[in-house]
Amino acid sequence: MDDHQTHDLVKELVHRLLSAAESGGDGGGGGSPGGGRDAGGALRFAHRLLSSRLAPAVLPDEHALAESIKRRLAASGRPDDALSFADLHSKLSARSRPASLWPLLYLLDSLSSHRRAAAAASCLPNLPTAAPPRNATSGAVAGAGGKRAHGAAPGGVVLVSKDPDNIREIALREYTELVLDETEVSEAALVRDVLYACQGIDGRYVRYDKAGGAYDLPDGVRVPRSTRTLVRKLCELGWLFRKVRGFISDSISRSPSDAATEVGTVAQAFCSALQEELSDYYKLLAVLESYSLNPIPTPGSDSGVSGNYLSLRRLAVWLAEPAVRMRLMAVLVDGCRGLRGGAMAGAIHGHAQHGDPMFQEFMGRLLRRVCSPLFEMVRSWVLEGELEDVFAEFFIVGQPVKAESLWREGYLIQSDMLPAFISPMLAQRILRTGKSINFLRVCCDDSGWADAAAETAAYVGTTTSRGGLGYGETDALEALVVEAAKRIDRHLMDVIHKRYRFKDHCLAIKRYLLLGQGDFVQYLMDIVGPELSEPANRISSFQLAGLLETAIRASNAQYDDRDILDRIKVKMMDHGDGDRGWDVFSLEYDARVPLDTVFTASVMKMYLKVFNFLWKLKRVDHSLTGVWKTMKPNCIVSSPFYKEGTSIRAQFVSVLRKCQVLFNEMNHFVTNFQYYIMFEVLEVSWARFSDEMDEAKDLDDLLLAHDKYLNSILEKALLGERSQGLLRNLFELFDIILQFRSHADRWFERIYELQLRGKGKPKSKSKESGSWLDGGRKAMIQLAGELFRKMGEDLDSIAKDYTASLDAFITQLPMQQHVDLKFLLFRLDFTEYYSRVSSSK
Repeated sequence: MDDHQTHDLVKELVHRLLSAAESGGDGGGGGSPGGGRDAGGALRFAHRLLSSRLAPAVLPDEHALAESIKRRLAASGRPDDALSFADLHSKLSARSRPASLWPLLYLLDSLSSHRRAAAAASCLPNLPTAAPPRNATSGAVAGAGGKRAHGAAPGGVVLVSKDPDNIREIALREYTELVLDETEVSEAALVRDVLYACQGIDGRYVRYDKAGGAYDLPDGVRVPRSTRTLVRKLCELGWLFRKVRGFISDSISRSPSDAATEVGTVAQAFCSALQEELSDYYKLLAVLESYSLNPIPTPGSDSGVSGNYLSLRRLAVWLAEPAVRMRLMAVLVDGCRGLRGGAMAGAIHGHAQHGDPMFQEFMGRLLRRVCSPLFEMVRSWVLEGELEDVFAEFFIVGQPVKAESLWREGYLIQSDMLPAFISPMLAQRILRTGKSINFLRVCCDDSGWADAAAETAAYVGTTTSRGGLGYGETDALEALVVEAAKRIDRHLMDVIHKRYRFKDHCLAIKRYLLLGQGDFVQYLMDIVGPELSEPANRISSFQLAGLLETAIRASNAQYDDRDILDRIKVKMMDHGDGDRGWDVFSLEYDARVPLDTVFTASVMKMYLKVFNFLWKLKRVDHSLTGVWKTMKPNCIVSSPFYKEGTSIRAQFVSVLRKCQVLFNEMNHFVTNFQYYIMFEVLEVSWARFSDEMDEAKDLDDLLLAHDKYLNSILEKALLGERSQGLLRNLFELFDIILQFRSHADRWFERIYELQLRGKGKPKSKSKESGSWLDGGRKAMIQLAGELFRKMGEDLDSIAKDYTASLDAFITQLPMQQHVDLKFLLFRLDFTEYYSRVSSSK
């Protein structure tokens, strides 16, 4: 059968179906909606169905299909029809032709199901959307020789054989005509416009809509909705491209002379990496444009099936992966806008934490370019101590400070510029390593660090000039920093200890400012005492400097290094009108560069505070020593009042006993407190500091050890913030002791005056030569009695004040948090005398 016969048979079948539908609709009284259906459209639809390659999604099992039909008939209450179907099926199977009944049974079963659905809807059904399977049609009618099948249904359904290729060509031609009727623009033109849009260029039809912020087809262009949706989706890549290209243009176009708006080297590297990705993107678009020149084959044509043509759907496949990369670049651009340096690198690094290997590979390639300037800054800082940071991008920033503050305040870490792939601990090591190099260069005038840096670079396998580090090589970076820090810090410690004799200077401060050189302190106290008893405004600092030099030469201090002795100077603090020399005198130690990094101005103020406290303690001890010299037994025994056998003797002895008891109490307190300060505070703290000084690996460790040493002295010596109340009581005790010394000096001066006056009276012939009682015995006894009575009253008053202050001091000791103060309490009250007195009150 030729194509014309097939076409005529299909046309006759369509007309019969439409005629049957119209007559059935009339009989129903309602009319069928299919009655007026266009015959030409139905015929074209039939050709498309017959040329379709669709097949039923079931296995071609004849017996299973027959059993299914029989069960359906029986279930619907038609057992007779089920038996009739079984009989007819067995008769037909006995015939020699056709060889397989499955296609025929499937076709009849499908038509039966379709009719049932149409009857339920009371309307004419559309033509089937799926044609009978190709093998079923050809198998059922191929051998019929163009004759109608036996047993054809009365409705006029005829199965015909056909040529699949010709039928398909006719159907595709009709489909193409339908598509062209709905499309105003060819697909090739849309492909070219989409490629333009992907480059940020407006095409003939696809243009950028500023209001909507996207590329789209104008509403006046008539295309199918699916095509418009696909074009809009493809043009998203163009919108992303505009965003990335705009960021690059804005960054590069800034004026280099404007430092405030300069993007910096990290941003420049980021733009360079983006530009490189866009270059690959341009290459892909060039290839796609060459493909777009090839004509798109029409449906049904096999000429371009395997050719390099470019349709919208093929373009969607080509642009899928570039769209992912471009979308990621656009996200990075949005996240990095307004950032610079380490902050930008950290923001980009945050997007690299992704499980997709493609993402990881892309972000790794990008970050290696972006972080290159940052790692170069790290290398330069660690190995050369140079801050190559023109645009303030590095996480380490330098401050303009004096040499003495270079280590503590010269360089700081900017936390907002520290990227996440560099840990805070590693950043601190990087900071300290560069600081050590600068400290050696600026403060120590040393160049030995260069050899240490070269050894470090050789050890870790990098170079001291350029390169060797990059993103993803955190282990190599940490190895470089750790090794450089170890070698440079070791060299710095050697310079500090050997060249600048740090420990010797610390020991000198302990001996002279903390009064550890006993003979020097005693000589100094003896010779400056008379001067310091004068009002402060009458004392010459030059004269005190001379007395200091005299004390040095008179003690073992003369054997110390001259450089150390020259650093000890007299300092007069600010004073008022009522201050004495004792209140404003102090010593200071001249710590020069680089030692002033440790002994800063604030540290020396703390040393001055300790010196003033210890100096006052030494003054109190020296005063008690003077009282003892005045009261020493040989002077007392030789006193005429003691030899006299009158009532004045008992009064004199009573006063002396009170004075001696009070002296002993004061001496007991001062001696034990001074022992506590000198041995349990100063010596213990020094021993611990000496060990930590030897174990210090870098300058930070040394500074920390010294700060702990000085803070320990302040806290244990009651000079800390938590011991201010106890310190006030202690100073009250010191003032009472000094008051006692002042009274004792006046008392015994009056006694000696009375002795001299008695010895100066006219001698009597009847009395033994030299007796002061001659010529005024009663008057002198009366004066002495009045003096001793006044002395007793003053001693009672001083003893009362002293006891009250001492009780308050001892009561507060257990409340302090310092463990060492418990030993002081034990020494002061080892007989529990004060505890018993306090409990009895």
